[in-house]
Amino acid sequence: MVKRTYIYAIVVILIMAVVAVLVATTGKALNANLTSYDNKVVPQSLIGMLSISNTEANQIGIGVSPTNNVHRLDNSPITLNGKPEVLYIGAEYCPFCAAERWAMVISLMRFGNFTNLRYMTSDPNDYAPSTPTFTFYNSTYYSPYISFVSVEQTTNNRTPLQQPNTSEAYLYSRYDPNGGIPYMLFANRTFLVNASYDPLSILGGKNWTTIASLLHNSSSVQAEAIVGTANLLTAQICAIDNNTPSSVCSQPYVKSLEPV
Repeated sequence: MVKRTYIYAIVVILIMAVVAVLVATTGKALNANLTSYDNKVVPQSLIGMLSISNTEANQIGIGVSPTNNVHRLDNSPITLNGKPEVLYIGAEYCPFCAAERWAMVISLMRFGNFTNLRYMTSDPNDYAPSTPTFTFYNSTYYSPYISFVSVEQTTNNRTPLQQPNTSEAYLYSRYDPNGGIPYMLFANRTFLVNASYDPLSILGGKNWTTIASLLHNSSSVQAEAIVGTANLLTAQICAIDNNTPSSVCSQPYVKSLEPV
């Protein structure tokens, strides 16, 4: 009887070890097949799914996005090509940039359009491995209201990609001396550093279509995190572009989040 109990104990220990390994590697395994999409152009069907109605945006409001991630500046606005400049600095390997880009894309599409926006996954060996996201590298963005500048510093395998120019590097180091990413500066009036939500718990184990679908369920954690953050970013843009277009900037969620 003692021998049989001993054997059972060994079996239980082995099972627990196997479960521990599976838990440790599940995130990587679930997202491993997504890397084949890296740098492919996002189809219009998915772009359309990233358009969130005003009704849903107002219902979600700030969601679970932390408002203390926004830092206000008392500076004269910076413009580019006669329009307020929105500067983003990040990297394709970065899982936290991966998370924030979802909200950025939703927010920026309220003011303009992307051409050749591309799929990307974060570093497969980092935290939240191979998180599904997008890259701004080799895409273009046009808006009649703002100028958007993106700097993806490295690829998702950490090889050099882009570097900020002199003025961008100055603004980056001035407000983010530790070099944290993602970094967003809204016309030198407000800035954000770091992701607004956790990439693993919100995006882990899901593909782009699944995440985009969940954004239209206002009670999902994905909608509360991603759309909530997009709403916060939208309010920053409305504050620097004279609250245009009114179809976006007159919404209650903007008025409640817009910096004074």
